[in-house]
Amino acid sequence: MKKFKRVLLKLSGEALQGDKQYGLDPKVLDGIAEELKEVKSLGVEIAIVIGGGNIFRGVLAEQRGMDRATADYMGMLATVINSMAMQDALERRGVFTRVQTAIAMAQLAEPFIRRRAIRHLEKGRIVILAGGTGNPYFTTDTTAALRAVELGCEVILKATKVDGVYSDDPHKVKNAKRFEKIRYMDVLKKGLKVMDATAISLCMDNKLPIIVFDLLKRGNIGRVVTGQKIGTLVTA
Repeated sequence: MKKFKRVLLKLSGEALQGDKQYGLDPKVLDGIAEELKEVKSLGVEIAIVIGGGNIFRGVLAEQRGMDRATADYMGMLATVINSMAMQDALERRGVFTRVQTAIAMAQLAEPFIRRRAIRHLEKGRIVILAGGTGNPYFTTDTTAALRAVELGCEVILKATKVDGVYSDDPHKVKNAKRFEKIRYMDVLKKGLKVMDATAISLCMDNKLPIIVFDLLKRGNIGRVVTGQKIGTLVTA
């Protein structure tokens, strides 16, 4: 039985590349699409924000001398590529979707219009939100928080490569502590790599919980939406 009626799923671009060094892994895309189809059958309304780091990272490009605004716009275009790939994987399984972008590109997707996005969700379509906020200097984490608030989502499901929030990188620090629950303010004070500070602050101001969980374990998206205790809950 579902716990949430409307959720926003935040996927990193890196999660879509699987074991590859770059780009998209079709097996990963297909696996996520299969899970989302199962979750959709529970009656859950799903919005998705996907990063673009598997194709282009604006921050790294800036470090190499590229203008930051230009680099960020290129990163936004990468999120559109990922969103179209996810749309294709879902629709091959009979799941109706819409891609909406914050940057106008009429031949590829709808523009992001809040009321239209909500209507799509109410009609049972998965809405994939691409192009970031449409502005440079904002991450897809901030996009996820902003869109979740705008669309009236009950929770942000942040799918990562680890099974929750840790005091340190568990891949590098053997005794890193894992949190089952943590407050927004503690995330900010400790500088934990959950979402960026702007996104955390936006969630804190709007009392929007975040659940950080392991995407790589099959069935975890379904477990989260049915209320099973996995990952880390970030709340007040």
